[in-house]
Amino acid sequence: MFGAFRPTSVNLGGLLWKTPWKLSPTRKANARARLKRVDAVIETVRASGIQCTALDKALELPKEHEMDPRDKYTTFSPTSRGYRKGIHKVPKWTRLTLRTNPKGF
Repeated sequence: MFGAFRPTSVNLGGLLWKTPWKLSPTRKANARARLKRVDAVIETVRASGIQCTALDKALELPKEHEMDPRDKYTTFSPTSRGYRKGIHKVPKWTRLTLRTNPKGF
C-alpha cells in the first residue's frame, strides 16, 4: 500500500479536474482579450448594417473597457458567500455572456 506501486490520489477518488481558487494573470489576460474580440465582432456586425434582435441585445451590453474588474472576473452567485464567484468556476464560462449582474451586486 505504501510501497513503490502505491495508488495515485485519482485512483483513491480524488478530484480529477482541480480548479484554482483565483484566476492567474495569464487567464485574466485571456479573458480580457476574449471580451475585446467579442466587442470587435459586435462592432463589425453593427457597421455592416444588419438589423436583428440578437444584435440589439448585444449592443446593450457594456464593452470591455467600460466594465469594472470585479465584473470582468467574477459573477453573481446566490449560493456563494458574498454573492460573487470567479468566472472560471462557472461551467462553460468561455462561451457564456457574463457581463451583466443584478443591480446592487
